Amino acid sequence: RRGWRGTFMSDVTDFSDLGLREELLAVLADLGYEAPTPIQQESIPQMLTGSDLLGQAATGTGKTAAFALPLLNRLPQQDRGKLPTALVLVPTRELCIQVSSAIHRYGRAFDARTLPIYGGQPIGRQISTLKRGTDIVIGTPGRVLDHLNRRTLDLGSVATVVLDEADEMLDMGFAEDLDS
Repeated sequence: RRGWRGTFMSDVTDFSDLGLREELLAVLADLGYEAPTPIQQESIPQMLTGSDLLGQAATGTGKTAAFALPLLNRLPQQDRGKLPTALVLVPTRELCIQVSSAIHRYGRAFDARTLPIYGGQPIGRQISTLKRGTDIVIGTPGRVLDHLNRRTLDLGSVATVVLDEADEMLDMGFAEDLDS
């Protein structure tokens, strides 16, 4: 069977086979994750190398973990600074909250700093958190652009951008925002 980036990794039966840090493996065990799903088997090794990736899988197959775990794995263990190293764009505030919560839960072992930014939430709190420092920003396109225009979000250290539910964002008319 072919994956979207080579041969399907059917021999991967455990998260430890994917090259994740021990802290993440411990969190996954605590959460009761037993074996990686096909989307995780294929995407995690590719993302760990920094490769571009396009993944598609049905709802409930672990797509969030498929991109969140490599983002967390790549965080420096010491002195992370104030600027985010990853940006995750999502189409809705509900998904923003859900993805942010999942990334926070996976990254708890090394105090990963996540920040959901979306409309309908006081922007002042978001600005304060950005000033204190964050590792991963999860946001809706409109609110991310708002922060960029205000110069309260600096993407100068971002090494990875994830477009979660990219097809949905395009269907909702966010193409121009994504281009910006």
